[in-house]
Amino acid sequence: MASISSRRLAKELMEIKNDGCPVGINLVKADDFSTWWFTIQVMGESLYKNEQFTLQFRFDPQYPISSPAVQFVVTDGKEAPVHPHVYSNGHICASILGNEWSPVLSVIAVCVTLQSMLASCKEKQRPIDNDRYIKHAPENPKKTRFHYDDDT
Repeated sequence: MASISSRRLAKELMEIKNDGCPVGINLVKADDFSTWWFTIQVMGESLYKNEQFTLQFRFDPQYPISSPAVQFVVTDGKEAPVHPHVYSNGHICASILGNEWSPVLSVIAVCVTLQSMLASCKEKQRPIDNDRYIKHAPENPKKTRFHYDDDT
């Protein structure tokens, strides 16, 4: 019997394959229901014009009740975007990935939110505590208890 998680992810994947992704978001790989990769690009005028980043989603058996672990992929040749809410190891401080996660959110909704977060960035800079954080950060960003500040 399929789990709630696998049924939900199968539904989301079918919608992505049938309807496509929003402009600037592309599914790279989704071979199973544990890890998916997307590329994300900010469209229009922004500090990230002509830059493309890769997002990794890792799902646990409690998805969609629990949020996916989402981070920018950092490898040789690929960096996380320089952004006040993105650590240099790719971890993202965004409330929708933590205390404001809702099971009604989808993978594509998260991608669109992160695309919007990049589009609205006013200054390319790392979080103030970047060096300290990456020195002690767990591999899984969900194991971090971020403090969320309102940018307004």
